[in-house]
Amino acid sequence: MRDYLDLLKTADKDAIRASRAETAIRLAQPKKGFLRFREPYQALRHLHAQFTDFSQEAVTIGRPAELGEADRRLVHEAMRAFMPWRKGPFKVFGVEIEAEWQSWRKWNRLLPALPDLAGKIVADIGCNNGYYMFRMLPQKPRCVIGLEPFLQHYYCFKTLRRMAGADELFIELMGVEDIPLFPSCFEVVFLLGIIYHRISPVEMLREIRAAMQPGGILLIESQAIPGAAPVALFPEERYAKVPGTYFVPTASCLRNWLLRTGFTEVEIFCSHPMSSEEQRKTDWMTFESYEDFLDQNNPALTVEGYPAPLRVFLKAVNPGAVGQK
Repeated sequence: MRDYLDLLKTADKDAIRASRAETAIRLAQPKKGFLRFREPYQALRHLHAQFTDFSQEAVTIGRPAELGEADRRLVHEAMRAFMPWRKGPFKVFGVEIEAEWQSWRKWNRLLPALPDLAGKIVADIGCNNGYYMFRMLPQKPRCVIGLEPFLQHYYCFKTLRRMAGADELFIELMGVEDIPLFPSCFEVVFLLGIIYHRISPVEMLREIRAAMQPGGILLIESQAIPGAAPVALFPEERYAKVPGTYFVPTASCLRNWLLRTGFTEVEIFCSHPMSSEEQRKTDWMTFESYEDFLDQNNPALTVEGYPAPLRVFLKAVNPGAVGQK
């Protein structure tokens, strides 16, 4: 398999390779937390799909007829081992995986603002199991690099990618805090559902802009609160039962963050209320989901009494070299 670093002239290649080496040593340890996801990844290493389709709502990898009964059972068991599935749906050799999020809805909202990805170097920050990366493939990007800090999603993606033979897709076991390793590298960056989990969102946007090539496009999607004023909610402890939520902005507040960090041509191109049709409990994600996060007597509020979330989508341009604002 080729190394995407060959395509990135300005990346800190020594630091990235050192990080990879440290990660490999850590993941090789025979600890239960590592084996839980490493073993299903290894169990399917002999499977390679003859058929794939990344253009439909469900990312499809293989057909049922490509495998015998024993391998189909093995695929089902391995996919169950990667639960809970947050993003999807997927069809893997006939195993239909209904994830918590109907992620095709978000993808369809992104499509009107999607830049031409053909031949582009793309980053997906917080890529989860790679659903959106697979959906990018019909656009023929040169490569898509996912940064994902959680082991479950890292191994899930690696399993799917290998079976799919998707040579344009890559993943690093990294988070957004590692984006400074990629100065001036990316022509398109996807930041979907991440920013409200960061304690310093403005600094994060500065670092992302520094990782983009001049003229690069940022597509950002975020949880948001209603209202026209450029303000953000900072919950006392949790927002919609999630403790790792810090600043939940209005759309205009997020727009101002982008402008203040040097982005231009900032456009709010979609805003919609959340619903339990889009985010819900399934057989593949059996824990609490959206409807459990709301006040049962007033669905306009979260269980903590805060405004229930919207989702907002913005597009912005890096105009040139970053003179840190």
